[in-house]
Amino acid sequence: MTQPIYNKRDITDFKDLLNQSAGIYGNKNAFLLKGIMGEYTGIRYKDLKKDVEALGTEFINMGLKHEKIAVLGENRYEWCLTYLATTAGTGTIVPLDKELPANELRYLLEVSKVRAIVFSAKYKDKVAEAVAGLHELKYFINMDLAEDEAGCLSFNKILKKGNNLIKIGDKKFINAKVDPEEPTILLFTSGTTGLAKGVMLSQRNICSDIVYTSQVVNVTEEDTILSILPLHHTYECTVSFLLMLYNGATISFCEGLKHIVQNLKEVKPTVMIAVPLIYENMYKKIWEQAKKTGRAEKLQKGLKISNMLRKVNVDMRKKFFADILDTFGGNIRLAIAGGAASKPEVLKGLQDMGFFVIQGYGLTEASPIAFVNQVDYYKNASIGLALPGVEAQVHDPDASGIGEIWVKGNIVMQGYYENEEATKKTLTSDGWLKTGDLGYVDKDGFYYITGRKKNVIVTKNGKNIFPEEVESYLNDSPIIKESMVYGKEVEGELEPQVYAKIVPDYDEIRNSTGTFNLSADEIRKMIAEQVKKANRKMPTYKAVKQFEIQETEFAKTTTHKIKRY
Repeated sequence: MTQPIYNKRDITDFKDLLNQSAGIYGNKNAFLLKGIMGEYTGIRYKDLKKDVEALGTEFINMGLKHEKIAVLGENRYEWCLTYLATTAGTGTIVPLDKELPANELRYLLEVSKVRAIVFSAKYKDKVAEAVAGLHELKYFINMDLAEDEAGCLSFNKILKKGNNLIKIGDKKFINAKVDPEEPTILLFTSGTTGLAKGVMLSQRNICSDIVYTSQVVNVTEEDTILSILPLHHTYECTVSFLLMLYNGATISFCEGLKHIVQNLKEVKPTVMIAVPLIYENMYKKIWEQAKKTGRAEKLQKGLKISNMLRKVNVDMRKKFFADILDTFGGNIRLAIAGGAASKPEVLKGLQDMGFFVIQGYGLTEASPIAFVNQVDYYKNASIGLALPGVEAQVHDPDASGIGEIWVKGNIVMQGYYENEEATKKTLTSDGWLKTGDLGYVDKDGFYYITGRKKNVIVTKNGKNIFPEEVESYLNDSPIIKESMVYGKEVEGELEPQVYAKIVPDYDEIRNSTGTFNLSADEIRKMIAEQVKKANRKMPTYKAVKQFEIQETEFAKTTTHKIKRY
């Protein structure tokens, strides 16, 4: 079986994307925004185009042509407007992580030489602390101010000024040419092993990724999406924002992780983009609720019957599991997991209930999607096939076929901002991007990730131990919330020893034992038993030799990867 390819139109840059979509889908809603009274209001594609042109016109009038503009805030319409108004004719956009502390924000603003920052009122105190004394920064623009204040401009007033300029014939932004090759997107990665690097992407990079992804993941103007992950992350920005606008879909914004279920019921999206942790939590809660209400056995029977019927091409999932699907809006036809590794059993479990979720793979340096599974052509343990237009290889594989995954094509970044040394380490002279992830490819062209190159523990006789694999065995335990595995040189031992830090799931421990009064020694004994169980599933050389209990969860990146430094 070969992968289906959908015919999609070409786009050169974001201005081209916006102009084409406004022309094709003009009266359709590009956004559906929730008001303070809970009502939803639509913003049409043609109105989006007008707002982008108005904001961009005033940006240029303010002297921001060819300058860097930062944006910081929760997922919202003004964030998207700032992104498009900057890149479609003004300058370079610098999306910032709203969760970063003020000192880190200050560092990023300083090194990137940002001239203006657009931010949400929710983060005004953090921004004020971060920008104090930064002379490069000229404009501070608050998304929520009705009127200008001392030292701070109103976003809405800038929008009105731009509209007025256009009315009297100002076409500097509307007629501005966009160079698709220029790196007008500067993204600071939330690295797992140290300081963030500035990834420079061109609009050609991201537009290529949008078209390639759309050729194998069919999104249409009938689709709606609830934007959940933070927009500053390129996974969410490319797929849930720009790709949706390219295909004429409608975007709404989640009000926060605790509001996901409520917002899903309100918006009733057809497409969902999230990290594996969100799907895992959804799956866990389905079974927890079934057990709590005494319906677990009924659910198991329903799954068994449904799977038997599907073998003879009778699909009753929507009927059998309607109450579960309705919890998530009832209309989701496609969900994609990315940003971290997915558990195949969770993907299959949700698929069996009619919630169709597949995984893909990418990295900021690849705009970001490089591999994806498809609705009719997928393997749950795999990250999928390389996108059309993307070359991929397993570089220098070992005897078991495992090597570093490299990709090549229009999606590959321009380089790291003011970091030639790091660029040379990551990009080869002939254009290959070294992903830093180890894996292999099967006979059908599906790729699999085994671990991160930097994390691998190498034994003296050349065997590789992938911490991620050992962690997956440990994390299978219901009383282990998460773990981090690493190699440690121990005096008197010939080989590096496998050590682990383990965060217990205290809620599960209390539920399973029925007591709140377990001592630290008793909890350690319970965890030790789980470590033994995990060790029995692995060759001896991979076994965890020592572990320590960590009381708090590990620090994580935006996509919930553990920071290992």
